[in-house]
Amino acid sequence: MTAFFHHRSAVRLSRISRYCPAISGVSPSRESCFRADRRAGLPVTRAGHTVPSTRTPRLSWWRGQALSRFRPGGGVRAGGVRTRPLREQVVVVVGASSGIGRATALAFAQRGARVVCAARGEEALHALVGEISGEVGAGRAFAVPTDVADPAAVRELAASAERRLGRIDTWVNAAAVSVLGRVEDVTDAEFDRVLRVNLLGQVHGAKAALPALRRAGGGVLIGISSVEGIRAMPLHSAYAASKWGLRGFYDSLRVELAQAGVPIAVTTVLPPSVDTPFFAHARSRIGGRPKPPPPVYAADVVAAAIVRAAVRPSREVLVGGTAVAAAIAARVSPALVDALLSLRRAGIETLREDRPGEPGDIVDAPEAGPGRVDGDYPGRVLRHSPLTSLLGVGRRPVELLTAAVGRLHRSTPPGTAHLAARGAAGGPPPPSPSGMTMPADTPLRRWRGTGSVMRSPGRTTGVAGG
Repeated sequence: MTAFFHHRSAVRLSRISRYCPAISGVSPSRESCFRADRRAGLPVTRAGHTVPSTRTPRLSWWRGQALSRFRPGGGVRAGGVRTRPLREQVVVVVGASSGIGRATALAFAQRGARVVCAARGEEALHALVGEISGEVGAGRAFAVPTDVADPAAVRELAASAERRLGRIDTWVNAAAVSVLGRVEDVTDAEFDRVLRVNLLGQVHGAKAALPALRRAGGGVLIGISSVEGIRAMPLHSAYAASKWGLRGFYDSLRVELAQAGVPIAVTTVLPPSVDTPFFAHARSRIGGRPKPPPPVYAADVVAAAIVRAAVRPSREVLVGGTAVAAAIAARVSPALVDALLSLRRAGIETLREDRPGEPGDIVDAPEAGPGRVDGDYPGRVLRHSPLTSLLGVGRRPVELLTAAVGRLHRSTPPGTAHLAARGAAGGPPPPSPSGMTMPADTPLRRWRGTGSVMRSPGRTTGVAGG
């Protein structure tokens, strides 16, 4: 009897270690799985696959569920979306010429990813590619000059990345410009330009990235919003409007993808004040050079959060204690925050330096030069954020519900419930999310006891990312 229980424990341990690497802490190879099953006494074929047991149907069903969640290759399955290890990823970073985008491109390259760098400034992009080549070797990055306000140029960026590197695993939208001033002082053309770059630029990026991510079998779309997407600051009306719009856009897109069962994760990153050239590049209508309100973080803190989201995506990533405090204050007492920011010393004066603003903003044209990551903020710059690392470890428990719905929809493609009715009416078969048409004669059978529809073996439906 003791030997029997030891045998059953070994079987369970083998199954857990093989099919649940997140529990065991190990990402096993195929050969190690073969040896573990042999030691556990499980019947194994010559190809190295465990033979399903016919004596324990309940365990076989659970084993099948585990198999459906395990993908070989060492990738991570986060909330139903499989992500590749960073060293195997192809990453597109839009807005990589300076600041957060440049720090993100460098961080991905240092961790082994192949990086496609995109921005308007050709000189800065080529300098970035040269820096990456000097650190990690040639061929790990290439530049594609792109204006995000031009949707055709953004689509060509995605096509160039696929032609050169075969696929896209992660797409990062980080391009942004700003005009600081009172609403009455900012011109209509300036408002239009800020929204066109910050908001529509990321919309163009997402629309170009989604087909490529589908062709890759899934991936991660990361959009850089701001803490001002939670709590707007005075004199930042155009910038704050674009960042609020981005949160709404990504929230809508995230749900659409979950409804369609598409294995693409959408993550919105909300950084606080960051020491980058962004404020020096902003156009000033406030009688002085713009500056970030304290506390100010280093760009590497945001880049680390973005890199982490490419492997373990979550719904939103709040970077730094400032973003967390702003989120809490915006929910608890937004009127109190209005009153505090109405004080000149607490609001306007924290956004303006005494020296005049620089004429060389990048609202209409890129800055000449090699580009840089850090700005010239004179105060203290925080280079670590333990809170960000803690909150960015994984998805919140409630987020798993959306992931579960997405997995359910992947097993039940949209339109299958009405397939019989539409076929009887002589209508065309329903399209799948990828745009491919499901054959009208696809045999379907309904699993007894549930409302989910299962496909017969050997037939495909062209579900996106499958």
